[in-house]
Amino acid sequence: MSLIEALNIGEKSLSVHGKRIKIHAKNIANIDTPNYVRKIPVLNATDDISFHGLLNSMKEDVFGTGTLPFLQGGVAFTGVVEDPTLGERIYKPGHPDADANGYIRASNVNPIVDIADANIAQRAYEANLAVITISKAMAQRAVEIGRQ
Repeated sequence: MSLIEALNIGEKSLSVHGKRIKIHAKNIANIDTPNYVRKIPVLNATDDISFHGLLNSMKEDVFGTGTLPFLQGGVAFTGVVEDPTLGERIYKPGHPDADANGYIRASNVNPIVDIADANIAQRAYEANLAVITISKAMAQRAVEIGRQ
């Protein structure tokens, strides 16, 4: 893996985990909003890094060159899905969002789950920031070695 590839993977990951943090922050901010449905970010690997995928990529290259192929990997943000669990029904006749029977649906956000998910996303963001910082330091040290 080249330094440029490491920087590209780190940059994509920063973007993805930044989006995750924003989604969880929005969920937490809407805990008391009636009829708000919790959003769940969906992430996927950018390459097939399964054993089957590795064997498929090897079948043509490994015997010709004698080396294993490099799978770049990384993460991609593929969208948001809504949490299917229903919020609690609360009797509030006269509320603008009340149904015909006078009930509103409370938000289905569980603050403990979203705070934990936001902490995980923050740690992943920090880890990818460290990858970029280390890659940058390696590139700078390589330039310094080249000057000597």
